[in-house]
Amino acid sequence: MEAFKRHTGLVVPVDRVNIDTDAIIPKQFLKRIERTGFGQFLFFEWRWDEAGSVIESFTLNQPRYQGASVLLARANFGCGSSREHAPWAIRDYGFKVVIAPSFADIFYNNCFKNGILPIKLPEEKVEELFQRTEKEVGYELFVDLEKKTITDSHGLAIPFELDEHRRQFLLLGLDEIGLTLQHEDAIAAFEATHR
Repeated sequence: MEAFKRHTGLVVPVDRVNIDTDAIIPKQFLKRIERTGFGQFLFFEWRWDEAGSVIESFTLNQPRYQGASVLLARANFGCGSSREHAPWAIRDYGFKVVIAPSFADIFYNNCFKNGILPIKLPEEKVEELFQRTEKEVGYELFVDLEKKTITDSHGLAIPFELDEHRRQFLLLGLDEIGLTLQHEDAIAAFEATHR
């Protein structure tokens, strides 16, 4: 997994509460086990109508948000079933950061396992970001995981909290397997004497 220290990215707002994993990646696309190829199906039923036409009002389809890598959402993002395909789709689409007031626990944990930084902020700070994103075309945020801050080019500075263990996972680019493999020599030594 790629290490995450800092990221500057265009922000796209998805102004809905309780966005569940079936909305993030609908069940009909869960037939593969690879972690790639799911981005094209992200928010599928919100991006295209039943005839296959683009729904231009949905933010991900609007030209001003093309290339966005910071997803801004409302409370309880990632609720619903515990499919790991949801963070796979988000990552594959190009998002590296998801900001919301709250996340479903399983989705939140799966983000770290897939190199995505989920940031919980108070409702009023999220609302401020929604307003700034709407007001300025090309609105970008600078996320510094080392300093645990979110800034923009207009003087905004928001600190965020994050469990140190999860923070280290992202800073080092590790998942549970990568963390275990850091102790490969000790594991091999134990296995040699254990026999």
